[in-house]
Amino acid sequence: MALQLRVFVPPHPLLKNWLALVREASTPMPLFKTGLTEIGRWLTYEAIRDWLPTDEVVVNTPLAPSPAQMIRASTPLAVVPVLRAGLALLDGMTSVLPAAAIYHVGMARDEATLKPHCYLNKLPDRFPDDALVLVSEPMLATGGTLDFVLGQLMERGLSPDRVRIISVVAAPPALQTLNENYPGLVIYTATIDELLDKRGFIVPGLGDAGDRAFGTL
Repeated sequence: MALQLRVFVPPHPLLKNWLALVREASTPMPLFKTGLTEIGRWLTYEAIRDWLPTDEVVVNTPLAPSPAQMIRASTPLAVVPVLRAGLALLDGMTSVLPAAAIYHVGMARDEATLKPHCYLNKLPDRFPDDALVLVSEPMLATGGTLDFVLGQLMERGLSPDRVRIISVVAAPPALQTLNENYPGLVIYTATIDELLDKRGFIVPGLGDAGDRAFGTL
């Protein structure tokens, strides 16, 4: 069977609550930013549920030894926030994975052509073969930005099954592009919206996540 993109929208009431708050246009900047932090936290929790390798160990309780499982400490973990909006998810993600390395990629989109360009790339020359990488990209609209970032990750030794995407809102054009170029990729998002407007913004979406998170409207 051919590999296909998989998209998960966890039906958690906390995610739905925070999504409603960040969608609302009147939500003030501090609460909006808190909402993205919380969405990043809960989506990361879901994304690593069956993904992180564990080892069987024995721990000593106050009464007796007990079999247990612990996350394999030797597995290289990384988070790649796509600047600048991806930074708004980062605190929530690293609260779940505090030992993860952070590699920043700065992307901007030409509002006329909707084409992305990279202005900062702090990725390593190569990732270890067993590395697991989470990419923080709140809005998946056309898919151009994430397509570029994933290409950079693949050039550095990763495969789609070693990468998971944490998003807030995704749209069909982005999902189609990513399915064509990176089959086997897994995305965790709070919702999938139906449309893009003429500016390439997701509708109903939540507006410009970076501007709303950092107060630069």
